[in-house]
This record gives sequence, C-alpha cells and structure tokens, in this order.
Amino acid sequence: MVKKYLLIVFSIVFGGLQSQIIRKYSNEFLNIGAGARGLAMGGAVISNQNDVYSPMWNPAGLMGVERDWQGAAMHAEYFESIAKYDYLAYAKVLETGVFGVSVVRLGVDNILNTTQMIDAEGNIDYDKITKFSQSDYAALLSYAFNPAGNTKLDVGVNAKIVYRNVGKFANGYGFGFDVGAIYKADNGWKFGGMLRDATTTVNFWSINQKELSTIVNGEEFNPAPKDKMELTMPKLNVGASKVFEINRNVYILPEGGINVDFAKTAALVSTDFASITPYLGAELGYQKMIFVRLGVNRFQSITDIEDLRRKVSFQPSAGIGIRYRGLTLDYAITNSGIGGSNFYSNFFSLKLDMGEFRND
Repeated sequence: MVKKYLLIVFSIVFGGLQSQIIRKYSNEFLNIGAGARGLAMGGAVISNQNDVYSPMWNPAGLMGVERDWQGAAMHAEYFESIAKYDYLAYAKVLETGVFGVSVVRLGVDNILNTTQMIDAEGNIDYDKITKFSQSDYAALLSYAFNPAGNTKLDVGVNAKIVYRNVGKFANGYGFGFDVGAIYKADNGWKFGGMLRDATTTVNFWSINQKELSTIVNGEEFNPAPKDKMELTMPKLNVGASKVFEINRNVYILPEGGINVDFAKTAALVSTDFASITPYLGAELGYQKMIFVRLGVNRFQSITDIEDLRRKVSFQPSAGIGIRYRGLTLDYAITNSGIGGSNFYSNFFSLKLDMGEFRND
C-alpha cells in the first residue's frame, strides 16, 4: 500500500514537471551552505551540525540547540570580492522543539550594463554604459522536533521564500520546502539525510522587456525569455559520522557521504535520472575550544581544454575555529577546484550561544 501511494505521488509530481522549465542550477546559492565550520569540512556536516547553522545543512540539527537561544552571522567574499555572501540566523528552544529563522544574501555589485551602448542606428556611445547589481535573497523558517518523543530521531523542516533581483531587468519570487532527519545509534554513529526542495521549488519571474531589449538596425537583441517560471529539482544529501576520542582532551569527528542531484551533471557518477558525488570531511578538536578542519567535495569529471583529456576536479577546503564560553569564531577557506579556477574564497562566521552564558 505504501509503495503504491509513493508511486502515485511521484507520478503526479514528476509528470507535471514535463511541461515546466527545470533548471539544473536554479537557486544554487542555497546549496552553498552557511557557517565556516561546515564549509571548512566540505559540507561534511549533514549528520553532525547541531546548532543555529543547521537549516542550511540539515534542519534536524536544530535539536542540538538545547537551551535558551543561539544567534549567528557569516560573511564571505567570492572570487577576490566580486561576489559577497551573507547569512544571519536565530534559533530558539520551545517546549515541543526548536524554531529557527535564517536570512541569506548572495550579491554581485557594479556590473556593467551595456544594453543601451549601441543606438538604433548602430552607433556606439560609451556614456550610456551604466551599472547594476544582481542579488539573491532567501528567508528560511525552520522547525525541528523529536517525533513521538523519540530522542534517537531528530526531524526538521525548512519553509523558504526566495527573492531574486537582476537590476532593472528582472525580478523573481519563489517558495519551497526542505526536510531532514538525523538518527543517533546506540554505538555513537549518527546518520543524517536532507532532501532539498522536496516538493520542487517554484520561481516566478517578471521581465522588464523595455530595459532588457535592444534594437539595432531593426533587429532585436536580448529578447525576454518566453518562460517566466522555473523549477528547482530536489537534491539529496546523506552522511554518517562518529566522534572518536583520542584522549580526554582531543577528539576527531569524521563524516563521509554523498550528494545526489536528480539531473544529469558533470558528477563522477552521472545518469539521466541522477548524478552522485561523494564528500568527506573531519574536525579535530582540543578541549572543545580549538578546532582544525579539512574537507573535500564537488568531485567532477571535466575535459581539459588544452589536451582534451578527461580528469577529475574537486573542491578542497580547510579552516580553524576557537570557542570561549558561548562565543565561537570560525574561519574557512575554499577554492573552486583543482585544475579549475585559482580564486580562493574566505569565510568568517560567528555564533553566540546564550544558553552557555546563562549557565556560567
């Protein structure tokens, strides 16, 4: 009966998508993650992120906020400060679970607008070059709880609202849901999974044709796209982790897992139905005060432009952290992949745990 029900649901959802516009990288900024800890570990925190940063990795991790409330802020700059990425979040313990709210922004400023540089007769006027900004925003409302009071199982849900702006040219609004779970086994292992855009995330676009279009010698350039709606397909992240105590002061926390895109991409394992890529990361902690982290993610099979040979590209990452009472400062550095761009991105994040301060 259950299998029959799931088959009907999948038939309705995926059948209805055939007439819509599915983008492989729609709302991709929400897949970056948040918090320098998780980014330094290459995203290997699906089963072990247990604080206010959890909604971006697995909302079930909010159950790790056990007392009072937590607040967080992160700032990052991509590609030598060309793009800026910011995150603010708050999580509060309730009687029945943990509630969280998060705000995300990824923006690129001072982009040259050359759409009006050439007039209708084909004459070039550099004085008509202006600048605009492109920004993506998202607000996440999250809730985590133990179903039926089962403390071994944490479940979380994100309801997200997306706003995307491309200067005067276009605006887009979207909404969707994420669901996640973490199971804590008796032997210390944790198993986590998050289904992003579980019901698909829908974006509706409004195009300003007057600003976008350019007519030169009777020919129109930059015509507005005909499709005003795009869908973000689900993505699945699953992982397993365990804390190994080296001695009373030192521990190591590794996690390994896979990311699954339900589309054909450049991943190591890629089919028309799904593409799979592994990830791995670890955290070394001393007295739960000083942390060193490493990670690797985003494995891809690419073709070298010069010799046309296939090779594997991946994104390494590293970082450190320091914690004093209820205040934690983390740093991470990543690049866009070996054999790819040489641009490095730096992430700084701060977390305030009011529960720790009130206990002291």
